[in-house]
Amino acid sequence: MNNVTQLHNTTPEKLQESILKGIQAQINDLKKSYQPKEPEEFLTRAEVAKMLKVDISSVHNWTKAGKLQKHGLGKRVYYKRSEIEKAIIQL
Repeated sequence: MNNVTQLHNTTPEKLQESILKGIQAQINDLKKSYQPKEPEEFLTRAEVAKMLKVDISSVHNWTKAGKLQKHGLGKRVYYKRSEIEKAIIQL
C-alpha cells in the first residue's frame, strides 16, 4: 500500500518555508528544555568540611554512618559535590 501526498495551490518555495518553520519551532522547543551536562566536581575531605562548615571528624563520621559516599583514587578520598548536595536535600 503506497501513501501518496498531493499538494495543491502551493509552490516549492512555500513548501520549503513551511517545512523550515516547523523545524525552527522544534529547535526552539529543544532549546527551552536543553541543559548542558556539567562535569562532576570532586572535593577533598577538607573541602567538604569547609563547604558544610564542620570539622573533618564530622565528615569522617558521616561517611562511616553511610550519610556521605566517598570515592577513592590511590590513597586519596574524594566526594562528589552532587552527592553532598543531594545528602543535604534529603535531610
